[in-house]
Amino acid sequence: MLLNKYFHLVIYYSILRFLPASFIPIFGPMSKKLRYWCCKRIFKFCGVNVNIERKAMFGKGFDLEIGDNSGIGINCTVPSDIRIGKHVMMAPNCYILSNNHNVSRTDIPMWVQGSIEKKLTIINDDVWIGRQVLFTPGRIIQEGTIVAAGSVLTKDFPAFSIVGGNPAKLIKMRK
Repeated sequence: MLLNKYFHLVIYYSILRFLPASFIPIFGPMSKKLRYWCCKRIFKFCGVNVNIERKAMFGKGFDLEIGDNSGIGINCTVPSDIRIGKHVMMAPNCYILSNNHNVSRTDIPMWVQGSIEKKLTIINDDVWIGRQVLFTPGRIIQEGTIVAAGSVLTKDFPAFSIVGGNPAKLIKMRK
């Protein structure tokens, strides 16, 4: 089983991630199907109609869960253990961090201090993430949230929020 996952991981990273984006005429739809077919064999859970776009990076992806009708955008980088719900739209160039450097001591260099404990990011159902959004480790994006392009998410917000900025702030509620 694990050997099979590694085989598909090699196929994805060596060939499939470089195929055209899903919206490119003629070759796009076939590229989308091939990436889906491969990722379904890599991920812990992969729903129906999932779109893993061109140059998406997800580490090993063995613990990644993604729900129906969701996608990872072009050139996005997500942790290998992220949980993405149903109906999640992710625009290009998003970057989701899973850990950070430890900087608590000032008597020794930061690079010697190592990193803090890895934190799980969860994106719930019906979320729209704009282009070039950066997530700090451990964010929980609630149902129905819209994250504006170029935002830096440093904290969590309530369900049905519209958030944006650097650092992201609540713009308004959808309900």
